Amino acid sequence: MTRPLWSEAADREGSYAASAAHEPSSASVPGSSLPEPSLPEPPLSGPSLPATADVVIVGAGFTGLWTAHYLLQAQPSLDVVVLEARHAGFGASGRNGGWVSSLWPVGPETLARRSGRDAARAMVAELRHTVDEVGRATESAGIDCGFRKGGTIGLARSAAQVARARAEVEHADEWGIGTRWLGPEEATARLAADRVLGATFNPHCARVHPRRLVDGLAATVRGQGARIHEGVRVAAIEPRRVRLSSGGSIGARHVIRATEGFTPVLEGHRRTVAPVYSLMVATEPLSAQVWDQIGLAEREVFADHRHVIIYGQRTVDDRLAFGGRGAPYHFGSRVSPEFDHDARVFADLRATLTELLPQIGGVEFTHAWGGALGIARDWHPSVGHDPATGLGWAGGYVGDGVAASNLAGRTLADLVLGRRTPITELPWVGHRSRRWEPEPARWLGINAGLRLAHTADREEARTGRPARIGRLLEALTGH
Repeated sequence: MTRPLWSEAADREGSYAASAAHEPSSASVPGSSLPEPSLPEPPLSGPSLPATADVVIVGAGFTGLWTAHYLLQAQPSLDVVVLEARHAGFGASGRNGGWVSSLWPVGPETLARRSGRDAARAMVAELRHTVDEVGRATESAGIDCGFRKGGTIGLARSAAQVARARAEVEHADEWGIGTRWLGPEEATARLAADRVLGATFNPHCARVHPRRLVDGLAATVRGQGARIHEGVRVAAIEPRRVRLSSGGSIGARHVIRATEGFTPVLEGHRRTVAPVYSLMVATEPLSAQVWDQIGLAEREVFADHRHVIIYGQRTVDDRLAFGGRGAPYHFGSRVSPEFDHDARVFADLRATLTELLPQIGGVEFTHAWGGALGIARDWHPSVGHDPATGLGWAGGYVGDGVAASNLAGRTLADLVLGRRTPITELPWVGHRSRRWEPEPARWLGINAGLRLAHTADREEARTGRPARIGRLLEALTGH
């Protein structure tokens, strides 16, 4: 079925919809990964919208909701309005792989070149703390999202992957990231995948059910006094106001852009981030016998060291949810419901997971979905706020946003309130990535990078040696 595991009423880390008539749910069944079928709240009509607010946040995903949460926690009297084109959690926040991870798209050496080694080490430490903060905040708010900090395992299944994994461990030792090497026996004791030569393991990662998290966070924020207006499309973000697609505007002292993969639909932001699609599949619930053969007893999330990213987790109801890149970038930074589904990519994901874990041979795959994530040109997430204009932003997480959005929300709250804190001094604050190239160069470059990554993986599978085009791939992607 082409519907997301996280939302039974829909067809991501889910898709936009299985069809135009179905949307993701916002009410969860306790103990299940599948929320109950329900319709999103009806959109408010234009006249119901306020004329002004203290803070207007555009986007009701993790970034926008965490920002509202920490703002109201610090200053409950604030008038906070969140505008969402569809419904809370409609984008990547409700569709992702559920990794609350301290991993970061750019290495600390890159941060050190720009901001110094102390700043880079502070970023590493804060990312580790952020994983625990998500657990603390969800427990405090009573959000049952299946948070389980079991770490992440990155399998090495060829000599080339072993070389990259070993280099990652050496790099992690230098920066205090906490990643260590597992030999073949220790690796397969955690995840009994086929042809394992070793693995990396980092304890600073947790698994969550993302739909439950975003629904619970939306309910928490409403309870704090924020107004979430769903079905409201924003045309443009400007100093001290937002312009609505339906006409009219809302004034605010502070306007926060929290739109991630949907940022290109805003006026003037077509080249700010590239929306790149990541797709997922999920199995039926697996028996205890099958799980005894597979592992993941501590609910570790998992990947391997190939070039084309894959990721997976053991869900709260004992399914395997598994995703990866592989879907093409669409010309003009377009996002559309039709892009959530790609039969070829879904088939590749099912085949990849079955090859990785032969124990699931014959198991039914019950769900498939996809959605867009946001990538800045230099692969560098950023957060910032300009007091002169009241404009704030966060995003460009490159798929690592479940944890990073929490840090962004805390940081934006401090920046909006004018508080100088350790997190407002982190090196991603105020970073400005260069814009993506105009089309057709953007389409050619991104899709060429994807093809090169696939080619590199095929070459390494054939030769067992690091792909010769690896350096070209790094040069093309810019990191």
